[in-house]
Amino acid sequence: MDVVAVDIGGTHARFAIAEVEDGRMTALHAPVKMKTAEHASLQMAWEAFAREAGRPLPPRAGIAVACPIIGETLKLTNNPWVIKPGQFHDRLGLESFTLVNDFGAIGHAVAQAAPEDLQHLCGPDAPLPEDGVITVLGPGTGLGVTHVLRRRGRYHVIECEGGHIDFAPLDSVEDAILTRLRERYRRVSIERIVSGPGLRNIYEALGALEGQCIQAGDDVALWTAALEGRDSLASAALERFCMSLGSVAGDLALAHGACGVVIAGGVGQRLAEILPNSGFAQRFTAKGRFESMMARLPVKLITHPHPGLFGAAAAFAEEHCL
Repeated sequence: MDVVAVDIGGTHARFAIAEVEDGRMTALHAPVKMKTAEHASLQMAWEAFAREAGRPLPPRAGIAVACPIIGETLKLTNNPWVIKPGQFHDRLGLESFTLVNDFGAIGHAVAQAAPEDLQHLCGPDAPLPEDGVITVLGPGTGLGVTHVLRRRGRYHVIECEGGHIDFAPLDSVEDAILTRLRERYRRVSIERIVSGPGLRNIYEALGALEGQCIQAGDDVALWTAALEGRDSLASAALERFCMSLGSVAGDLALAHGACGVVIAGGVGQRLAEILPNSGFAQRFTAKGRFESMMARLPVKLITHPHPGLFGAAAAFAEEHCL
């Protein structure tokens, strides 16, 4: 069965035709990426995708949206579209659809991912468990968090706002980072550190600690300098970022009672070669009396190039095709 998979973010919307069968996403065809600012509405972008596809679109869709799925009208940050699910039948010609939060879609992608879509990071080099909870977190513009409960051959994706729990410093350097960020923010959540913009927060705090005057700059350029090792302070900030990501991943795994962890998100993919050689693993397991338990958890990185589209289609399959 063909469905339209849609992944709508603040800046871009992605569309693809997917094939689903027996509750699973079985194939994802070539995605089309559009800037949301270049289309007046979801309907206009939908029609543009139909022209690109050169065929009538299926009357079924899995749609992931970067906002809470609450109420009759969905409004995204940095996106001009107003999305009204009640109009999908008339405006998009849909007979059935599944609507999920963007990181909920990532949870569905993790639940249905093939072994080749998961890169081993630390812990036992074993598959994710078929029974139990899998914690999923992904640094990007913010920090997305969800968890997947697998039971008796089925799974449930449980969305949450775990990226907004308090940042807990673990050494004197992180004490200094927290002190500096408290001057800027009323409350310092973990996504102020573990997210794309979080690297600059760390960089500026370390600069102050070193007595360096840091000028405002572009986050993309900072990430590039850090990943390429061209700036010693940026490299130090990146190492601290990886350590904090490990701490946060471990904390969330403890809170969820997880038996496996998956790192997702655009930043996660950029760190695929960095994390295994960083302080991530040591911080992940450094949980006092639970250190040996944490060391037994497999930790993976999802490497599928389009996990949002994959997950949107998988969510439709899980709801409608069993």
